[in-house]
Amino acid sequence: MNSNAPTHLTALPDSRARRAIERLLKGSGITLNGPAPRDLRVYHPDLFERVLRQGTLGLGEAYMDGWWECERLDQLACRLLQHGLGERVHPPSERLMYRLQAGFFNLQSRARAYRVGEVHYDLGNDLFQRMLDPTLCYSCGYWKEADTLHGAQLAKLELACRKLELEPGMRVLDIGCGWGSFAEHAARHHGVEVTGITISKEQAELARQRCAGLPVAIELMDYRDLEGCFDRIVSIGMFEHVGHRNYPVYFRTVERLLDAEGLFLLHTIGSNSSEITADPWINRYIFPNGVLPSAMHIARASEPYLLLEDWQNFGPDYDRTLMAWLGNFDARWGEIADRYNERTRRMFRYYLSVCAGAFRARHLQLWQVLFSRGREQRYDAPR
Repeated sequence: MNSNAPTHLTALPDSRARRAIERLLKGSGITLNGPAPRDLRVYHPDLFERVLRQGTLGLGEAYMDGWWECERLDQLACRLLQHGLGERVHPPSERLMYRLQAGFFNLQSRARAYRVGEVHYDLGNDLFQRMLDPTLCYSCGYWKEADTLHGAQLAKLELACRKLELEPGMRVLDIGCGWGSFAEHAARHHGVEVTGITISKEQAELARQRCAGLPVAIELMDYRDLEGCFDRIVSIGMFEHVGHRNYPVYFRTVERLLDAEGLFLLHTIGSNSSEITADPWINRYIFPNGVLPSAMHIARASEPYLLLEDWQNFGPDYDRTLMAWLGNFDARWGEIADRYNERTRRMFRYYLSVCAGAFRARHLQLWQVLFSRGREQRYDAPR
């Protein structure tokens, strides 16, 4: 907790707000000030009013402020979602405001496209280098036969390469290349030429350093400005930032850039619901203007442009990936603590833990979807 936060459990107030929260928690297995690692321990008597007034935004901000604690935030989040509290803790006014904004404005327009880079990805390469594995993959690992985070990320990269049927000399486009993880792996191990694009200055700079000497070009640009023709296209962990209003132009852009015999691999977090919504805490502090697609969103938006060849879901692997990131983050925080404040530490711990719980509860999915432009031969996807 920060130096100004309470350090002792508070007596639970005899208030209407507290009783309302206890009714919501009834049957969830979560106890206020209880002894279990998943229990919520209260350090500030105004917590209940704040949560009822602000929903998940208030809950997350109160954690950042040290108003409450929980030994296993991931277990708490999983229990709450399994108990059906995902939507019930969002005030109706909050849900209505986001739907109105998303309906009237393109929250992922060109003018806003770089905001998530500035807020999250540009926060500091030093932080992400300590949280992630040496590949610097900031997306779900593939744990089918892996027993370490590094092994899972290498397996994910190689799975993508095998699905794309890469051959030496192919021209490959990486939409949302991050710190160059896929570009480096594909160029080094499969002999392809890669163009990677990102909207983060910090990512672009480090990606260029990592890919030096390889046939890789890293560009700071929006996907809508791309030109050229590519044998293969991949997009890993970027589609979550596209936004539902831009899905048609995204798939139209892929079709325009993809060779007639080409393949396109889309790797994205997915939502169980087609309702356009976003968690307000995640939207404010982690991924501004992000929207998770549903299976229907992807199928409908891609239908006029591409042929769906394969769809794989390994969502539970994201739980394990996030918990591994959290372990790295906790273990190495001391190396960078002088560059960040305690509120940032709690923000990242909350983000990683709550997201892990969401995947564990199967509230979120991880999809790899393979498309072609309708090539003649059949496609058999590796697993």
